[in-house]
Amino acid sequence: MSDDMTTQVFKEEAYELLGELETSLLELEDVPDDMDIINRVFRALHTIKGSGSMFGFEAIAEFTHEVETIFDSVRNGELPISKPLLTLSLSARDHIYSMLESPSGEGDFALGNGILDGLRDVAYGALGGTVHEQADSAEEVEGSTASDFSVESQSGMEGKSRVTKSLFQIVIKIAAGHDVDEKSLDPLLDELERLGEIRSKLVHKDAETWWDIVFESDTDSMSIEEIFFFTDIPVTVNVREVAREDIADMFVSGDEDDEDYDSGHVKKLGEILVERGDVPAEAIEAVLADRKPIGEMLTEKGVVSREKVESALAEQTATKQFNSSVKKTRKKNYDTASSIRVSAEKLDYLVDLVGELVIVQAQISQVVSSKGDPVLTALSEELERLSDELRDSTLGIRMLPIGTTFSKFRRLVRDLSEELGKEIDLHTNGAETELDKTVIERLGDPLVHLLRNSIDHGIEIPRTREAMGKSRRGKITLSAEHSGGDVMILIEDDGKGMSKEVIRAKAVEKGLLSADQDLTDKEIFNLIFEPGFSTAQSITNVSGRGVGMDVVKRAIDSLRGSIDIDSKEGKGSVITIRLPLTLAIIDGLQVRVSGDYFVIPLSLVEECVELTRKDVEEANGQQFVNLRGEIVPYIRIREWFEVEGESPPIEQIVITGLEGSRIGVVVDTVIGEHQTVIKSLGRVYRDVEGISGATIKGDGTLALILDIPKLFRTVLAEIKAAG
Repeated sequence: MSDDMTTQVFKEEAYELLGELETSLLELEDVPDDMDIINRVFRALHTIKGSGSMFGFEAIAEFTHEVETIFDSVRNGELPISKPLLTLSLSARDHIYSMLESPSGEGDFALGNGILDGLRDVAYGALGGTVHEQADSAEEVEGSTASDFSVESQSGMEGKSRVTKSLFQIVIKIAAGHDVDEKSLDPLLDELERLGEIRSKLVHKDAETWWDIVFESDTDSMSIEEIFFFTDIPVTVNVREVAREDIADMFVSGDEDDEDYDSGHVKKLGEILVERGDVPAEAIEAVLADRKPIGEMLTEKGVVSREKVESALAEQTATKQFNSSVKKTRKKNYDTASSIRVSAEKLDYLVDLVGELVIVQAQISQVVSSKGDPVLTALSEELERLSDELRDSTLGIRMLPIGTTFSKFRRLVRDLSEELGKEIDLHTNGAETELDKTVIERLGDPLVHLLRNSIDHGIEIPRTREAMGKSRRGKITLSAEHSGGDVMILIEDDGKGMSKEVIRAKAVEKGLLSADQDLTDKEIFNLIFEPGFSTAQSITNVSGRGVGMDVVKRAIDSLRGSIDIDSKEGKGSVITIRLPLTLAIIDGLQVRVSGDYFVIPLSLVEECVELTRKDVEEANGQQFVNLRGEIVPYIRIREWFEVEGESPPIEQIVITGLEGSRIGVVVDTVIGEHQTVIKSLGRVYRDVEGISGATIKGDGTLALILDIPKLFRTVLAEIKAAG
């Protein structure tokens, strides 16, 4: 692998770890005592440090090492989590990000030193001393930094940092002639448990008192021995590694039907006693013929004491449990690590190829249908089935949970609310809802602007909220859910809401409407999407210039989506965004008007009915149809796009549904379902009302994709104007 490729792999992994680090730090603000989250923070910092050093990013490694040292104190229970600590840690995360972005990999040296000085001040205040002397502790505990970072193998296993665990036997003996209380060792054992888990502990009292401990940890034997170096208690300590995770893994990755699979390679009791030097091998062989449990036989023959057999049994049991847990962990890792990292460009190219394949398949189907050959027809149908499955599978690869975007906004809300002197909680729902990656990428900026508006304009300052009888802390809820063939995203806040009178007055002032013009609430709220429109009384570094909401509207429109606002003054606002699941390939209903072809997204189609001349006459010139007692408005595609030619005696109405309402789309003929590969229109046609794109038919000609939501709004506006 070239240096450029390994550097890119490091950066991609580091960006991912920084995302996890930010999420974990924000979670710590809510649950500061959660050791799992604290360990996640420490591991992320440790891995970035180790891999940075490994790939030559020494400035990143050195800076991260200093931050890691602080969190080693947190992990050891010496330094409490506090808001200043988290704020500085988030700044440190941002600085590491900027160092990754910097061509030199060093970033702003003065800024980095300022952050580290702030962290040391926080730690100094909490610990009552400096933390410089702890700088190497994390290194000793966690082992080699370079070994903790791995890149993806060609087989597809995704490299992740991991610390290998071991099982140790620790024998602690009191020096002869000294009488020591058992509890006197408790402080040392408490210190030991900070490095791992005591799996078993036996205390023996014969000629001398001794402790036999089976201990699991990711540290090494030297670190364990160091705990007992400076004690006043006269003890001798012997530490022996009896099992290691990576060695156990060699045995537990075999056949699950093997009777030793669950426990891996576990030594027999006799093997353990011989290895310890407690029993000679000849004695083991001599007693095996008795067919009794070897421990019992050895005890009866006086070869070894019962205490030592119990100690060996404890080690054997702990080793079995340890290897069993390794097996479960490895099986889970193999189940979850069967994914590979693929560049977005390759994925986009694959989707483009699948789109071309769908077009060719449609052309083949059209040619075969004209031949009438049953063999070709069967092959064509099989090709269509396979292309459908390939299309669905490929589009499924592009689908990502929207939670990847939601999680980024916790930091935005935290920092901006603090800057504005407000107290705000962000709640998210439906993070598992999936959207096309292209939609998610282009959705980020609009959501940022909408959230900033909710924080700045919507949520009040704490004392104002309390005066209004509200909670001091404002609440913003960001949620996503599926709605038909679309995804609906809602941004709700419990702030002051929008004043229709203020919006209307501002619109009249700007000449956007006359003073006596009648508008619905929805139309009034939608005025804020006009360019340069703002009701803010002052301009801040957050908002007030009237730049942004019109950009949000254009961004949502470019995604073939819609955005609406509902607000109640004093109660809050709800902004609703509707987006298609994908921008690549959709199922459509192909229709024809004269010689022109159009496609209607199938997810919006409810049914198709006939429209006769008699139906038109009975409507007295109104474009309505009585559909089983329900009056449904419709729009004529022939008139909308000024298509030449006469209408047939019997036309077809495609009934579409959106947001609980229904409208009909009148066409000459309904042809049938059509796999629609969406192609963008050129600049000349991009702003044509009612068209969202185009697709290539089987015969190579174009069909235009109708923008049903825009047609919906047009029809409803015409009905209102007429009524």
